[in-house]
Amino acid sequence: MDNIPTREEFDRLRKDLDALTEEMYKNNFSASQDFNKKSSFTTSLKVPSYDQLPQTCLVGQIAESRGVLKICSAANTWISV
Repeated sequence: MDNIPTREEFDRLRKDLDALTEEMYKNNFSASQDFNKKSSFTTSLKVPSYDQLPQTCLVGQIAESRGVLKICSAANTWISV
């Protein structure tokens, strides 16, 4: 029974949960996520498909155009992979 939170711990956790819930409903979370280690996907990865690639891109961005997988290798520079 030593793992029962104190009233102060419970109140702090409730406050943190309320703040996170409020942020979620405000849609304030960033849509980007950085990984500094190898990542594996256990499901399929949806790559955007374009008839014409966008004029601008960020390094590392991937897309498919006319059956060819492309990656942005430098700002606004698409190359085939």
